[in-house]
Amino acid sequence: MTPAAGPRNIWTYEDLGLLLGSILPCLLISSGLARLGKWIAPSIFSADAAQALLYQSWLYLLLLGVLYFLAKRHKRPLWTSLGWISAFPGAWWCVLLSPVLAVTISAVGAALRAPLLPTPAEQLLAGRASLLAVGVFSTLIGPAFEELLFRGFLQSLLMKSFIPAVAIILTALPFALLHGAQYQWSWQHIALVFAAGCVFGTVRQHTGSTAASTLMHMGYNLTLLVAYLLQN
Repeated sequence: MTPAAGPRNIWTYEDLGLLLGSILPCLLISSGLARLGKWIAPSIFSADAAQALLYQSWLYLLLLGVLYFLAKRHKRPLWTSLGWISAFPGAWWCVLLSPVLAVTISAVGAALRAPLLPTPAEQLLAGRASLLAVGVFSTLIGPAFEELLFRGFLQSLLMKSFIPAVAIILTALPFALLHGAQYQWSWQHIALVFAAGCVFGTVRQHTGSTAASTLMHMGYNLTLLVAYLLQN
């Protein structure tokens, strides 16, 4: 697989160490800000879904801020450093193939006899009031951040040390493990998320754009959410 042309790869393993070191402080700050939001506006943020989304939103924003300052260390803009290229080849293929990927992954899950567990988005759908917020987060905000972090940062870094296929696999592993607790560490579900991550990484590598893998990730999550809503 020939890498697509893209922005200069600025990331270093020192950046990775600094990012990892920032995770615990970001977790603590996000938790505090979520509690503050509940205290300021209990009528809005008292529900479990609202608390979870507020916490995750703050965490994503803080970690994105860390990536911003890491890019500034190299005197480079954040978005291009993360491979966010809006004009990329095969945009329509990303849109059309994302439902195919979701159906295929679901079929493989059935073949593996994956236990029937609610997805993270489904766990937060306590009523109609949370539907819009959960839908926006799970189909837009979550996929965008995860692709910027894993395919934009980590995969780009690993590409300096490994061939593309190995970099894609090594990026998909922590991506899958990140979702492990949400799926009660079911090996089938972790394997399915890993497989989806490998596809997202392949799209990122083939197009040279994190926007491409984000678009497919969004379509994938949207398909799963719509399928859930149609069944309930």
